[in-house]
Amino acid sequence: MDGTRCAKVRLWRWRANPLRRREDIVEGWVVLAVWLLMLVGGTVLGLVTARNAVDGFDAQRADRHPTRAVLQADVPESAKSVGAASDHAMGKVRWTTDDGTTHTDETLVDRGLKAGTEVVVWVDGRGELATEPPDRTEAAVEAAVLGTGAALFLAGAVYGTGKVVRQHLEHRRVARWGQEWELVEPEWRRKTG
Repeated sequence: MDGTRCAKVRLWRWRANPLRRREDIVEGWVVLAVWLLMLVGGTVLGLVTARNAVDGFDAQRADRHPTRAVLQADVPESAKSVGAASDHAMGKVRWTTDDGTTHTDETLVDRGLKAGTEVVVWVDGRGELATEPPDRTEAAVEAAVLGTGAALFLAGAVYGTGKVVRQHLEHRRVARWGQEWELVEPEWRRKTG
């Protein structure tokens, strides 16, 4: 099959044809729109999501910084750990921010530490405890995962919507065939009977 014949077969829904129905034309446009939205929309959404994630992680790195805190109470080895096989437990710590304000809160610390031990905690611009921001490599990987997930979500939603529309068109086609058969069938019965 040569290239022009193959292209004609693929684009049959748009060619002039006495057997072509309105549903065929609509279905052709739906399929084209679904593919374009999946490819272009998914790519754009994935890139925008990844860029926003990277910007968010950059803002976290700019806002958060490590500071020294003092453990306020012993954290025994037998302390209830966080997670199944964690070496960390909750401990009460006190730290002073750059403006001289003293804060006290609980955070994860190593088990077995004694009161008065210095630990490093991460604080945000307000001086409140925060999680350590991801480094550039971790941020890039997480942004890529988020962008890919967003693109796949959009592609799935668009594909599902297109599938529902095509099924609706197929039901309409079958209903029209049934109506046409009701008109034609009595004529055929008389000729064969």
